[in-house]
Amino acid sequence: MTGHKFHPSILREYDIRGVFGETLSVEDAHAVGRSFGSVVRQRGGSRVAVGYDGRLSSPVLEHALVEGLQASGVDVVRIGLGPSPMLYFAATPAAKALFPEVQGGVHVTGSHNPANHNGFKMVLQGAPFFGSDIVNLGRIADEAAWVSGNGGVFCADIAEAYVDCLVGALDGVDAEALKSTRIGWDAGNGAAGPIIDALTARLPGYHVLLHTSVDGHFPNHHPDPTVEANLTDLCAAVVEQCLDFGVAFDGDGDRIGAVDAKGRVIWGDQLLAIYAQDLLRDAPNSIVIADVKASSILFERIAELGGKPLMWKTGHSPLKSKMKETGAPLAGEMSGHMFFADRYFGFDDALYAAVRLIAATVRIGMSLTALRDAMPERVATPELRFQVDEVRKFAAVEEVLGHLLADGIIVNQIDGVRVETPDGWWLLRASNTQDVLVVRAESKTDAGLARLLAEVDARLAAVDLKRG
Repeated sequence: MTGHKFHPSILREYDIRGVFGETLSVEDAHAVGRSFGSVVRQRGGSRVAVGYDGRLSSPVLEHALVEGLQASGVDVVRIGLGPSPMLYFAATPAAKALFPEVQGGVHVTGSHNPANHNGFKMVLQGAPFFGSDIVNLGRIADEAAWVSGNGGVFCADIAEAYVDCLVGALDGVDAEALKSTRIGWDAGNGAAGPIIDALTARLPGYHVLLHTSVDGHFPNHHPDPTVEANLTDLCAAVVEQCLDFGVAFDGDGDRIGAVDAKGRVIWGDQLLAIYAQDLLRDAPNSIVIADVKASSILFERIAELGGKPLMWKTGHSPLKSKMKETGAPLAGEMSGHMFFADRYFGFDDALYAAVRLIAATVRIGMSLTALRDAMPERVATPELRFQVDEVRKFAAVEEVLGHLLADGIIVNQIDGVRVETPDGWWLLRASNTQDVLVVRAESKTDAGLARLLAEVDARLAAVDLKRG
């Protein structure tokens, strides 16, 4: 039997992702299904849920994926178009009442990447499927080490049960206070749009909805809420209609962005500080995990609130795994992935995070604007990304690390290099989802930030690289 070779660039750390028609094909989708199904079978499973996002290439990739899964002898539950958290929900015990329990799940999605990109996110036996799992998937395809069979397929509509679960985030919250909330929602024409329509119809308060129709061309703006330019429509709606705050979502609904009543962006680490303030009132001494890109203010704030801050690697899969390892009830990262395991399932769900943000402001008794006003000010860069070839990016970080250690500098090596200085801190890491290096820096002053970036540039120049 002839195996299948994937383009080497698409087997990423957290998922499989490429450019449709160039590095990612229908044949790849079939091979992913055949290989993932074989792993499921080898681990004693027999049933996999499959969903897809709103990209133009997603339906054809989903069809090939399902055929590949069936060819491995796995039964497939097709849940249709929706956000990736709905796929994760399908693999939880809460979905047992809807159909027989599934052991794994695959979502066809390009997430926040450009419209012509697509890929696959996977979960298996309640845990993220990443790193060595994806390497093994590539080996199985290459060697044609597939299990064969003839799996069945049926469709399941789980949207209503999923929305029920989202609404449950408001259980116990003051009903009268909720009635006065005014919230803006920008789906960015991504896969979360129809669920937002259904969710907000059931939430108390006044809700303004933007771009909830699914359109893989993304005609209004790209669905990536970590880019400030993509929040322009939401900011305008919040300010013009005197809303309490607004929330925005990426293409598959697992990243949240937010703006306050003044139109200021509330970044991922600032959101996590608010969630921590809400959670730690009832669960003191809890571990709260944030990624290595987060502000030092966040870690200080978690400790001040009586929590145990833990810095960890960037990425939804490493964070979910660390939560399970430590028993942490809350985690988050700068990119807007938020994870709740106190009264939810521990996976990144931006829709649930949005409802929890409404609940947090009511329980704390402060508006999002007031909560933001109370935060210490720092001067920080956004994520500064610059292109570096896939084969070079990790080696470049290692070279910079070698120079730092040779100079006797203490380096945090959790994920890339994070260096503390009297001016603040700077970070250099390789993206696991794109062929870029990421720089971030934070200081108390503009002059301090300039010095930090000058140091970064000097370190990059020493390994023949330049931001740009």
